[in-house]
Amino acid sequence: MNILKSLVRKRLKKESKLKYAIALLHLWLGLLSSLVIFTVCLTGSIYAFKNQINDFYNRDKVYVESTGNRLSLDVIQEKFSKKNAEITAIIIPENNKKSYLVTFADKDTKVSKTQYLNPYTGVTLGGADHGLDQFFAVVLDIHRTMLVNQIGKQIVGISSLLFIFMLLSGLVLWWPKKWKHLKAGLTVKWNAKFHRLNYDIHNTLGFYALIFLMFMAITGLYVTYPWMKSGIIVSLGGNAVLTENAGEGANDEISNAFSDLLKDMMDKQDEMADLKEVKPVSMDSISGLAYKHLKYSATTIIQLPDEKDPRYRIKKINTDNWLGAQLPDEITFDKKGEVKTIERFADKPLNKQFVEISKPLHTGEILGLPSVILYFIVSLVGCSLPITGFIIWWKKVK
Repeated sequence: MNILKSLVRKRLKKESKLKYAIALLHLWLGLLSSLVIFTVCLTGSIYAFKNQINDFYNRDKVYVESTGNRLSLDVIQEKFSKKNAEITAIIIPENNKKSYLVTFADKDTKVSKTQYLNPYTGVTLGGADHGLDQFFAVVLDIHRTMLVNQIGKQIVGISSLLFIFMLLSGLVLWWPKKWKHLKAGLTVKWNAKFHRLNYDIHNTLGFYALIFLMFMAITGLYVTYPWMKSGIIVSLGGNAVLTENAGEGANDEISNAFSDLLKDMMDKQDEMADLKEVKPVSMDSISGLAYKHLKYSATTIIQLPDEKDPRYRIKKINTDNWLGAQLPDEITFDKKGEVKTIERFADKPLNKQFVEISKPLHTGEILGLPSVILYFIVSLVGCSLPITGFIIWWKKVK
């Protein structure tokens, strides 16, 4: 009986009907989604440090002693060739004390592996710890689907929508009636009794983390629901994401998208046929050519031509901006070393920029370690809100 009373409290004398309704919805939806929100925020806080944990756990492979100059890419490629292996991709960190990450395939079996490589000696150091990879795969699966696939994905998506409502409704409930009460809403009374302290923590930390939690929830919904993806992209000046239920007005867009895709496929097929007998230019040459167009030092990812894609693809992570954000620039070459495309992040329209960096924006990797730490703290605040909110409600039950 006490539980029912606590779920439908009486309206206060000076409380408006709207604020009363918002307060009830805030409580009901908070209790309904609390376990999912807690789990999503907890797994998010763990996953935020994935790269740092991976580097620490595999530190004997990730970090190397800087001894002179790094070996040229051609020398490294030759070493693999002598082992009957063919490099398909290589990640070259800007930090000269970190090893390269090389993906290669056996020329006979075509079995692919990814291993660390000492760039000063050319010695392969082995792959990342498989157990750690599996652990983070499970953490990510819990974060996205609660381990129940598509049903879980929808549960997480709906809970995220409810979380956005609770953040906004929480702001309405927090908002002081008079400005002289603002200071009380911005501070925690640490020497207060437990229930008052818990109340202050719920309100104050929720306020400070609101913008970041909103952003994390929205970017999470971006990868869950096509309508959210369309809404964000359209609001940034792009075209709606097409779905099976797209109306007739989408026909032209479908036609244009298909034409662009078909043209790209035909160009690549022609390229593969025309340059079939052409020996690819060396990796050192490609690296040098890429630098002529993207003249800055950065972590670089090189993908070599294969049966599906006849082009070299070089992606450089540009941090030369006032925030130090990790923004990707990409350039492609054919086998002869001729430039095919250059896509600088700064030149892309806003909607394509968002698509490009939506994942690091959601995970906190966008600004490197500082933003990862910030996201970790914010995620812990997100974890605390269902707990402190439940305690506030449970006190009323008693």
